[in-house]
Amino acid sequence: MVARFALGDVVYATQDLYNEEGSGLPGLTPDALLAASGTRGVVVNEGYAEADPSQGIYLVRFEQADGRLGVPVGCLPEELTQ
Repeated sequence: MVARFALGDVVYATQDLYNEEGSGLPGLTPDALLAASGTRGVVVNEGYAEADPSQGIYLVRFEQADGRLGVPVGCLPEELTQ
């Protein structure tokens, strides 16, 4: 994986990000909004998809309405921008 973002980088969601059924965050309903388009976040880890090691994934903690950082969300590179 060629890194587009580094740990600690501030990034923004390029689109609304929703909880995915079967691979999303436990405890949230499928299709729950995780981050609206334009929401600021910080990269906290990077890796790749187990099913496709050529597919990079970033763990991002997005800012919540109260200013706190939310739980880490797995994002594809094209779902993020700086």
